[in-house]
Amino acid sequence: MTGLTFFAVLFVLFSSFVYGQKIKPTFSDVSYGPHKDMTLNFWKNRSPKPTPLLVHIHGGGWLGGKKMETVSPKLLQHGYSYASIDYRLAGVELLPAAVYDAARAIQFLRTKAKAWNINSSLIAVTGGSAGAASSMWLAYHDDLANPESDDPVLRESSRVCGAVAMGGQTTLDPFLLEKKIGPACIRHPMIWKTVGAASHEQLMKEWEKFKVLSLKCSPLTHVTKDDPPVWLRYKKPDPVPVIKGDGIHHAGFGRLLKDRCKTIGISCYLSVMEREQAELTSAEFLRMIFEQ
Repeated sequence: MTGLTFFAVLFVLFSSFVYGQKIKPTFSDVSYGPHKDMTLNFWKNRSPKPTPLLVHIHGGGWLGGKKMETVSPKLLQHGYSYASIDYRLAGVELLPAAVYDAARAIQFLRTKAKAWNINSSLIAVTGGSAGAASSMWLAYHDDLANPESDDPVLRESSRVCGAVAMGGQTTLDPFLLEKKIGPACIRHPMIWKTVGAASHEQLMKEWEKFKVLSLKCSPLTHVTKDDPPVWLRYKKPDPVPVIKGDGIHHAGFGRLLKDRCKTIGISCYLSVMEREQAELTSAEFLRMIFEQ
């Protein structure tokens, strides 16, 4: 074995050892609210100056899932800190609990800016499926800060500087989804169970009963000119209408949002596997929003 080959093998073995390891949180199961499910894990990036923060919101249809307990060392090489949150699932408390919990987590993390070396003006969110929906909801929703609140957490801003969303749902409107994606989409319990309906048939038959809540929790409802950019990714879409299969992660959700953003005049980067490539990769997008 030559010297060059020997060192090359050593490098591969060292890289495999280092990057094969998982990092536990700097702070674990930190409570950010009054309910036992409102906890987060935080990974602090070692830096002499305050760092941006990327907050992960787990998926699971707002009906299941849990926060990340370890991360790859590579994640912390990009210059930002990282957090992952749990929140009340719909089996515990119906919407809007999940999205308001995510907002409170952002507000809580701002109260920790000095102690945890966070640049509170550079907080972004990310997630897949329902985590993506919550991320987009946060990106587009008006600030929930209440300066008059007795709770110091609720005095903080809930706004974020961007969102990276994978396979996310941009609306819970069953009529729009049936038209744009198909029946497989609205049969998924995320669309009806999380707002308290017994089935998608009841949701549509008694739409006036569920309409306000469904639209309140839909990212598409809240898009306005002053909102930050978002980056979306979807797998290769099925033909429309989707009668069977995975309609709940369909690229049609992303196209609905991109069309709305284009009309309003704000940035929405959409990537659809084997169909459409965004102008930026997700890593490039995060660098862009974190280098403002």
